[in-house]
Amino acid sequence: MSTITGFTSDTAHALPLHVFDRAQFAQWLPQQDEATRNWLQAQGFTASAHSAVLLAGTHGLAGAIIGVGDRGDAYSYAHAPHALPEGSTWQLATALPEAEQALLELGWGLGSYRFDRYRKRNRAPARLLATPSGEVADLIAASLRVRDWVNTPTEDMGPQQLEDAARQLAETHGAQLEAITGDALLERGFPAIHAVGRASHRAPRLIVLRWGRSTDPKLVLVGKGVCFDTGGLDIKPADGMRNMKKDMGGAAHALALAGLIMARELPVQLTLLVPAVENAIGPDAFRPGEVIATRKGLSIEIDNTDAEGRVILCDALTFAGEQQPDLVLDFATLTGAARIALGPDLPALFSNDDALAQQWLQAGEQTRDPVWRMPLWRPYLRYLSSGIADLANAGSRMAGSVTAALYLERFLEEGQRWAHLDVYAWNDGERPGRPAGGEALALRSAWTMLKARYA
Repeated sequence: MSTITGFTSDTAHALPLHVFDRAQFAQWLPQQDEATRNWLQAQGFTASAHSAVLLAGTHGLAGAIIGVGDRGDAYSYAHAPHALPEGSTWQLATALPEAEQALLELGWGLGSYRFDRYRKRNRAPARLLATPSGEVADLIAASLRVRDWVNTPTEDMGPQQLEDAARQLAETHGAQLEAITGDALLERGFPAIHAVGRASHRAPRLIVLRWGRSTDPKLVLVGKGVCFDTGGLDIKPADGMRNMKKDMGGAAHALALAGLIMARELPVQLTLLVPAVENAIGPDAFRPGEVIATRKGLSIEIDNTDAEGRVILCDALTFAGEQQPDLVLDFATLTGAARIALGPDLPALFSNDDALAQQWLQAGEQTRDPVWRMPLWRPYLRYLSSGIADLANAGSRMAGSVTAALYLERFLEEGQRWAHLDVYAWNDGERPGRPAGGEALALRSAWTMLKARYA
């Protein structure tokens, strides 16, 4: 997994770095010597968002300026590592307020990332004279874990590798880990997880991690771990299948958040549940029209084998409720409908608790790591009706993300406080600090919300 890069403690050759928004730059510029003013004006530099300029000196570089927009957004600073010369070292020309320094370090760490498991980087990031520690370092590490896990192709990130990642986290933080694998899922009462994963040569499993003191509030995190999704017998078209290594993005978020909770020693009794499967095509693949059992005792008619994520999640959510927790959060790359409605940057938040939803929305605004609340419009349960089973796993194309959330809610205990995040976990293209590929979305806001509830 990627290590945090872009930082150094070596002061040798460090050059001064100015961090300005447009207003600050406009105040600073008239105070500079004529040569500097002419140099910057000739380039039309105004310190606009995500801009950078080098300052010339007698013997080469004399410093640099990065322009920022929203100073409360870590990504405002994230362009710097690759906008400044490769391998160069920078120290702040003027100290920043503590909160802004933390955001600069967070953005620098996120912006320095490139996925390099299978090829060397084409260039090294510029280095900042700083040592992120504590919460900032843990936030960077958690975000990079999500990116790495989602970017890794399925041959190296199948159900076993997800279990290995969870086991490594457990060993690091003194947690307990159990994996219920293959036919043991049937013996232990997880038939829906088994049904979806049984066609793959890699055994399906439920990964269970437990950590914390029994006297603390119970928190359960659930993550959809479909390590590759062909669509099953309702096979996806080629363009729809191309990036389905990312269909374990929900599991990546839940795992990374669990690691963050343990690293920061949040006073909760944590249970992490990851149903990990590959939705494969084979002689034993589950079929359209099949009726499958679930842990809760509800029967499910399979309208569409490509709506498999909710099928594995329903067993995990039932098990989550059996823990009688204070809160259940689930993360899933669940529906294309959520992306059509909200695009790639806004995860769709569903919750049966208004106060919880508001806390997450506020945390999203605070951290600039947003979520957007969607309705649990229960009359739409009619779209999941079945003529031969308790409910169908899919149905109408209407309100696809809403009906998926309503399906999940059926498997919770009455009165259980719950939030579901339908997340994309992906950047379709390059943006400052956000390379194309796997992405952590609403991870930082989820942490901020949980910290406000339990710290």
